[in-house]
Amino acid sequence: MRGTIKKWGNSQGIRLPKNILEDVNLKENDEIEIRVINGMIQIKSIKKYLTLKERLEGYSEDQLKSNEWDLGKKEGQEFW
Repeated sequence: MRGTIKKWGNSQGIRLPKNILEDVNLKENDEIEIRVINGMIQIKSIKKYLTLKERLEGYSEDQLKSNEWDLGKKEGQEFW
């Protein structure tokens, strides 16, 4: 894929096609890290921590209502 560097205020910018952003799970206003490595530009997503609500969206209603949760093995003085 080819692109063009365009003037954007006092800087320059590159437009990234929607399908590329979708492939790397980025969207408008997401934070990224930009580096130059061996003469190549690398754009990397900055890990976004999900809220509890976002984490629970992947669960079904049956899973959320269940009283069974695997908390892993006992590790000290806690009790279940």
